[in-house]
Amino acid sequence: MSAHAAGTASGASAAAFFDVDNTIIRGASAFHIARGLRHHGFIKGRDIVRFAVEQAKYNFRGESKEQIDDIRHEALSIVKGWSVAEMAAIGEEVYDEVLALRIFPETKALIDGHLAKGHQVWLVTASPVEIGRLIAQKIGATGALGTVAESVDGFYTGKLVGDLLHGAAKSVAVKSLALSAGIPLDDCYAYGDSLNDLPMLSTVGHPCAINPDAKLRRFARAQGWPVKEFRGRNENGRRNLARASVTGMAWVTFAVVRGIKAKVVAPFRRQVS
Repeated sequence: MSAHAAGTASGASAAAFFDVDNTIIRGASAFHIARGLRHHGFIKGRDIVRFAVEQAKYNFRGESKEQIDDIRHEALSIVKGWSVAEMAAIGEEVYDEVLALRIFPETKALIDGHLAKGHQVWLVTASPVEIGRLIAQKIGATGALGTVAESVDGFYTGKLVGDLLHGAAKSVAVKSLALSAGIPLDDCYAYGDSLNDLPMLSTVGHPCAINPDAKLRRFARAQGWPVKEFRGRNENGRRNLARASVTGMAWVTFAVVRGIKAKVVAPFRRQVS
């Protein structure tokens, strides 16, 4: 099995592959993990603000290669030297406090439906495989395919094992897993929200767009694929999410500025009083 995979691939006649961000989780899961890391002092205020900006752009416009590359560079530079065990513990805490509340109930129902039929259910994400594995475990999925950050002696090196699991790489990973499990791709299902999920969606016999960006929505409709909207009753769900993300970004910025004032202004006032 690919190094990107975490889980067990055997004993099923079909498999369902789910993108994570905006397909299972409302918004970008990595952003919420970053907030948890900020809370524990692993990253600085300016880092969380950058993550918040990317979260808002992602929700409003969908993914782009440039955005993914920027996030990869930032994330790898930030996590270098961190403990893998500490990252896992913080991820667990963030899931329980934040991510669990942001799961789309309708997507969870789809996942449960596949599991009830005896299908494998795999999460496929560009986020670190640890995040995918954690979410998969919590929702009862078979396992996760994700980006692998290299670690040595329990600490991240700031390098990747292989490439980012994104775009065409998702398709390659799905094909490899289906082959190893002996599952025909025509019997497989895939769910995604972005045009960057198109290679994965096109790989299987039963593709479905969930909360799609504008480009994927147009493509899916042209192909006659199912399109499911779980963000609201209209096609402006991504805009609504963007407004919520901007509000969250403003809150984070305020908190950072308030922290700076507490550290810089307060001592100055004590000196002059």
